[in-house]
Amino acid sequence: METLRNPAEVLKALSEKAIDKDYKFKRLYRNLYNPEFYLLAYKNIYANKGSMTAGSDGSTISGMSLERIDVIIESIKDHSYNPNPARRTYIKKKNSDKKRPLGIPSADDKLVQEVVKMILEEIYEPNFSKYSHGFRPKRSCHTALKQLSVEFTGAKWFVEGDIKACFDSFGHHVLIELLRKRIDDEYFIALMWKFLKAGYMEQWTFHHTYAGTPQGSGISPILANIYLSELDDFIAKLQEQFDVGKTNRGGGTEYNRINGLYKRAKKSLKDDWGNMSADERSIALKEIKSLKRQLLGTSFHPHFETEYKRLKYCRYADDCAPRMRGQAA
Repeated sequence: METLRNPAEVLKALSEKAIDKDYKFKRLYRNLYNPEFYLLAYKNIYANKGSMTAGSDGSTISGMSLERIDVIIESIKDHSYNPNPARRTYIKKKNSDKKRPLGIPSADDKLVQEVVKMILEEIYEPNFSKYSHGFRPKRSCHTALKQLSVEFTGAKWFVEGDIKACFDSFGHHVLIELLRKRIDDEYFIALMWKFLKAGYMEQWTFHHTYAGTPQGSGISPILANIYLSELDDFIAKLQEQFDVGKTNRGGGTEYNRINGLYKRAKKSLKDDWGNMSADERSIALKEIKSLKRQLLGTSFHPHFETEYKRLKYCRYADDCAPRMRGQAA
């Protein structure tokens, strides 16, 4: 009998191999035979307040046992495992009267999806863009805002993007082909097809899923980032073509002219203060205040430049914001 490795060792090995972008992963499916993976998955999802919500089959994560895990593993081994349709419900969007669909998987499916999610994260996380912040370990709205505060200062143009019904619109065939770029295991790919085609139940009626990764599914966030990482790669290549000029540069001609007058006026006032009358001091102070207002109202760099351009990019899930500085493309 094959000895099953500790999940921590398996995940570490996957992460180390993932650094090589040309490496293709084989025999991933056999990790789903390991009970230790399911115990780790149970530990990850048990604390989630939504873990006790029942799926379409009415089961919950409570009452988990090794016997229940063994039944799941046997169905994985003989390929009879088929995910249940998710139970569809709707939740209100923040600051809106609109509602978004949410799919609630059955308890056993949550467990299997968590195992699959852990495997996929180790394969793809090392090569995801550092400008991607949504649904990733150690990344959040806060890291996105921090990037914006540091890199988007002095922006001249913003292009904000929000993909409509993003999670419901992913092409299944496109997503599978993206997975095949790194995964050479058809058993694992077949399992991904089963999840994508599981469908959902709404008002006791079954609905097929022809596209998308339903929100609420444990693997939806990582699949969405795998899909949208193609956009990140495209922007990275565009950035190489767009950026022009040295990073360290002085101010524009007009800014430097006004700044020179302002500094000379301040120095002159300081040097001659003792020899000036009250009226002369008042006139000099008014001139300095006027120059300061002009300086604050003048862009440090010209709005349209031909010798300097920069493009910055930030994405949180399906919301992205490229920023351009210098002449527009």
